[in-house]
Amino acid sequence: MSSSNSSTPLSYKDAGVDIDAGDALVERIKPLAKKTMREGVMAGIGGFGALFEVPKRYKEPVLVSGTDGVGTKLRLAFEWNMHDTVGIDLVAMSVNDVLVQGAEPLFFLDYFACGKLDVDTAAAVVGGIAKGCELSGCALIGGETAEMPGMYPDGEYDLAGFAVGAVEKSKILTGQNVQAGDVVLGLASHGVHSNGFSLVRKCIERAESQGGLPETLDGKPFKNAIMEPTRLYVLNVLKVLASQPIKALAHITGGGLLENIPRVLPDGLGAHLVKGSWPQTELFAWLQKTAGIDDIEMNRTFNNGIGMVVVVPAESAQAVQDAFAALGEQVWSIGSIGARGADAAVTVR
Repeated sequence: MSSSNSSTPLSYKDAGVDIDAGDALVERIKPLAKKTMREGVMAGIGGFGALFEVPKRYKEPVLVSGTDGVGTKLRLAFEWNMHDTVGIDLVAMSVNDVLVQGAEPLFFLDYFACGKLDVDTAAAVVGGIAKGCELSGCALIGGETAEMPGMYPDGEYDLAGFAVGAVEKSKILTGQNVQAGDVVLGLASHGVHSNGFSLVRKCIERAESQGGLPETLDGKPFKNAIMEPTRLYVLNVLKVLASQPIKALAHITGGGLLENIPRVLPDGLGAHLVKGSWPQTELFAWLQKTAGIDDIEMNRTFNNGIGMVVVVPAESAQAVQDAFAALGEQVWSIGSIGARGADAAVTVR
């Protein structure tokens, strides 16, 4: 015979999914998403699909898409209860990638997955996503919140983001017209951004076992310096791109300077960077010393202070540098383009 428990009605909430909490989150998100609205949005959050009309100022629009996550930086967000900036990271990782091909990010979708939905935590994360969209002129027009009991421990979640941008077909940046003698400029990063955090976490563990963590790095409390969100380069780069002859852009993410710059260079060409042409911050000096790694490993793991690389003709380098500086970017001339070396596409000497 069946036990009395076997006939007790089971609700979705009993199974661990709280629809009311999900509804509450949507209501918290709506005003945040509303602040990101821009030309082209036809229907935003709430429908089964979000509608967007490509602005008519494009004659031959080409859509450029990108997707990414935040990686193991999330583990520190969980441990330190710092959830308000990882959403900016999520947006930046995708919109900065789309930007590299000369595209203007148009809209963004997010995916938030957890075991049990904590509305305050989720609202802090999505608030960061909305802020990132707002700062990059990109509309947050949809997303998915998935509450999946048993899939994630309490207090943990995962994030994915998807950006779609547009570029005039004749203005796509391919890097194919880069040539020897072109100048490499570097735009400052805001810190580690969102790559290399498996090593960052090992450094933190090592430092804690050897006497403790520094109180501050680069004038910020240690945790804030580590969690500083990825810089959004979109608006400033698009402004300079509209008036200056930029040949190629490279977003410095996983693989650092050594792996990302070659992705936008023609076969046979490499980037020869000058060591010391940009400053090493306290944060990166601490990571290098704590990890005990050489310059090559630093430049292959982290952005090491340069979040976006800009390749320009030599005769325009100063004008481009001045244009970025006028917009508030920290920018340095960090090297030049030349023949690719036999052993490496990027050298730092």
